[in-house]
Amino acid sequence: MEKIESGARPALRLNYKRTFLIGFAFFGILLLWQVYDSWCPTILTELFARNIFGVEGGAALSEELSLEVQYLVGIMMAIDNLAALILLPIFGSLSDKTKSPIGKRMPYILAGTLVAALAFPFIPLLFHYLPDQIGGLVGVILIMLVVIVAMMTYRSPAVSLMPDLTPKPLRSKANGIINIMGYLGGACATFMGMGFVLSDYVRDPESWCYQNIWAIELPFLIASLLMVVSAFVLFFKVKENKLAEELRPELEEGERLSMTAEKVDDDKPMAKANKVMLGLILGAEVCWFMADNAVNTFFSLFVQYYLNCSTSSSSLLTILGGVFSVLGFWFGGVIADRIGRKWTISIGLGLYIVGAILMCFAWPTEGADGAYVLPWILYLVFPIKGFGIALVNTCSFPMVVELCSSKKVGKFTSYYYAASMGAQSVTSIALGGLLYLTKSYSTLPIYATCFMAAAFLIFLFVRNIKAKVVRTKRGLEALDQD
Repeated sequence: MEKIESGARPALRLNYKRTFLIGFAFFGILLLWQVYDSWCPTILTELFARNIFGVEGGAALSEELSLEVQYLVGIMMAIDNLAALILLPIFGSLSDKTKSPIGKRMPYILAGTLVAALAFPFIPLLFHYLPDQIGGLVGVILIMLVVIVAMMTYRSPAVSLMPDLTPKPLRSKANGIINIMGYLGGACATFMGMGFVLSDYVRDPESWCYQNIWAIELPFLIASLLMVVSAFVLFFKVKENKLAEELRPELEEGERLSMTAEKVDDDKPMAKANKVMLGLILGAEVCWFMADNAVNTFFSLFVQYYLNCSTSSSSLLTILGGVFSVLGFWFGGVIADRIGRKWTISIGLGLYIVGAILMCFAWPTEGADGAYVLPWILYLVFPIKGFGIALVNTCSFPMVVELCSSKKVGKFTSYYYAASMGAQSVTSIALGGLLYLTKSYSTLPIYATCFMAAAFLIFLFVRNIKAKVVRTKRGLEALDQD
């Protein structure tokens, strides 16, 4: 670290190496949740249907029976988000106040990772060996609860590391990098889905995956192992206490340059203009997560039971969307520097709305050989919505933590994630109920379009505050080694 002359303001720089290393926390989070969201809805659908309707293990479920239990699947998939409403603020605030030799965030990251990684592989084991017994259903639900609580311990502290160690004006670019690392974790889960095809395990006797325990156990084992590895890379490479002290001058300069309606002061109540801004951001966030999580959670069911395609056939869509999301994360911070975070997010929401409307025209499609294939329009939907939601996610979290000082980053991080997880809990139940009432998976894109449009309208009322002129380090100087 270079010395700062007395009275001189430090030049800010984004240390890309350190930011990528911090991103290992998000890598582990999205890897596990991608496996969870991709496999667990089908596992729960099978377990509920077999126990309620007496379908024997090995027999394929019809679309009609799968729809009959979606309200129950929606409730179960919402539990993690309901738990987040309670646990995220608790652990976010606790980590703000924690002092330990390894930092204030690291104890929660390590403990949450280890517990979640140990419990996660038991979900497919119980599903495989007890598919039509009530013990299997209850066991899977209990293990899911253990994983959920462990991940809630981990999430707020893990995400808070980036703003802890990044000056405010640089957080959009840093958040883009963090999200790229998260998407790499999600990509690992996607590639596992291509090799270990869940729909083949459930209903294709000609596939090696059919009723093969390793076809569903290995994705959970690999996710657990990689999550532990990512947590230990973070622990050994990012020395939290040391970095916080070294970066103090830059963080203080970042406070001076913050993009808020009113100056942030810990010794005074939050300014009214900042409260309004926070409320609007969180309100819009609830709506866009209602839309996006509905698509993420129920798309595998949409493909399997509505489009009559293999779940592996959607992997290319996920990869395509992921590539454009990475582009959005990389360029989102640059765009925000030019036009402000508000309009960057607004563009992203508009793109997602276009993608959701196009998805309404994705119908069951037969190929030349008579087999069902994915509608071509989905190959437009995923790049558009992927790039759009990346612009949104790059800028939205920095806008929330911009409204607090470094002493309350964990608390405001928990506000952001409590809003998102709360929305996801409601959306799973709401859409599950709508699917039960409408008896059609075509409800999914209509639902997503409506909530994303609501987010766009709310966000129009957020003030656009562009960054002040920031003196930055460039080139090799910005790659300063820790």
